[in-house]
Amino acid sequence: QVQVVESGGGLVQAGGSLRLSCAASGRTFSSYDMGWFRQAPGKEREFVAAISWSGRTTYYADSVKVRFTLSRSNAKNTVYLQMNSLKSEDTAVYYCAGRPPRTTVQAMGIILQRESEYDYWGQGTQVTVSS
Repeated sequence: QVQVVESGGGLVQAGGSLRLSCAASGRTFSSYDMGWFRQAPGKEREFVAAISWSGRTTYYADSVKVRFTLSRSNAKNTVYLQMNSLKSEDTAVYYCAGRPPRTTVQAMGIILQRESEYDYWGQGTQVTVSS
């Protein structure tokens, strides 16, 4: 089992940057795909980015492509979401989630955008971007 804890959220001006971290417990972290989702007030939770267990492949929502970069350190059991050129519409609670390895015939780029694929979720960290 994996427990995940997000950190790094806060208040930032539009155009600024933040780096979110997701620390995970458990020796199986290195085999888990990891994802970030966010939920803005009054909206449904949405996919932001995901990274394969090896770190070789990343996926991004169109709204954050180029501006956000996802990386991981399996040695540190941590995933990092670097967010640049932040906009007011990026304001949300950001959640980190872990997906254990499982066989799938669908493309990972599709699979990793689904909340239902992730078994372990953090409590979330608030990101507020002021305009």
